[in-house]
Amino acid sequence: MSKNYLKNAKLGTKVINIGIDSDPAHGAVMPPIYLTTNYTFEGFGKKRSYDYARSGNPTREIIAEVIAELEGGVGAVMVASGLAALDLLWQDLPGNKRVVVPHDCYGGTQRLLNARAKQGLIDLVYVDQGDDAAIEAALSEPTALLLLETPSNPLMRLIDLEKLIALGHKCGAKVAVDNTFLSPALQNPIKFGADFVVHSTTKYINGHSDVIGGALVCTTPEDVTTYRWWANCVGATAAPFDSYMTLRGVRTLFVRIRQQQQSAQAIAEYLAGHAKVKAVHYPGLPSHPQHELSKKQQAGPGAMMSFELAGGVEAVKQLFDVIELFSLAESLGGIESLIVHPASMTHAAMSPAALATAGITDGLLRLSIGLEDSEDLIAALDRGLAQIA
Repeated sequence: MSKNYLKNAKLGTKVINIGIDSDPAHGAVMPPIYLTTNYTFEGFGKKRSYDYARSGNPTREIIAEVIAELEGGVGAVMVASGLAALDLLWQDLPGNKRVVVPHDCYGGTQRLLNARAKQGLIDLVYVDQGDDAAIEAALSEPTALLLLETPSNPLMRLIDLEKLIALGHKCGAKVAVDNTFLSPALQNPIKFGADFVVHSTTKYINGHSDVIGGALVCTTPEDVTTYRWWANCVGATAAPFDSYMTLRGVRTLFVRIRQQQQSAQAIAEYLAGHAKVKAVHYPGLPSHPQHELSKKQQAGPGAMMSFELAGGVEAVKQLFDVIELFSLAESLGGIESLIVHPASMTHAAMSPAALATAGITDGLLRLSIGLEDSEDLIAALDRGLAQIA
């Protein structure tokens, strides 16, 4: 049956219906999982659509189609992690290997970038992408790739996508945006001209903290072909079961984000009024420096935030000893609420100097808001903060 009716449907409808009724053998409503590693040839030289699971898999194709459609791309490359998706980008740089990246990027990204630069694969330039003069200076010479993160992790700084993507293209760079923190439910960088969108599908897209995965969304058929070839070449493609789990998770993305974001707003407002909290970083608060920008380029402020305790690291330790409901664990975007200490956990790979430059202090905490009732989460924070001397 033709699904032309989906062409003009809302993304929340598309995410449910892409791939439905795609089983020609038995008419299963939900796409089956193809766990096979290999596929038979029909005869000498008669290869079918698939031959080996690393090179192609029907389950992986469906989740790639869903994510590409959500982001407005022409195709997606599904790989084993978000960092694997990011690492694909260096594989096909032109003669110019210059890569401009945020000075406050995710710690794991920085570790990967530094390692690739040490190998000579890229020429790395860190820049404060919120500093107009600094970013313009960094992009004043030919550049192969501009990598953007917005909101930043963990300080929730925003950058003007339209402005920076245009600057990147002006100096000849391809532009990639890490959209993990918001997901395509809340932000679509391709609408602002991005060439690539990177996701750790582990986070909001899967949303259940039970799969590691990544996606590279491309805007040209040539790039889809190129990076799928590289993913196959280096063996980074997503496994069938992981693809199936991610597909199952993404179906509820929009309803999850809606609830998580609503709770996050209430929690941010509570924290902003607490005497033991020095600062709250959340785009949904009018006090956020880019509050108006968030309303311009995002469909909502999201469900991630960070806040700084007035008592520094000692206050952090006291809170961690008593906090309830919030799991002390890395990652984000799942149905359960998480609390992390970036300086010693998610960004521990960064040097003390790099942490200081990025503004990540010992008293900073990051929250990923889940699907629990917001009143219960606020009560848990209130009890925990009350225990800080």
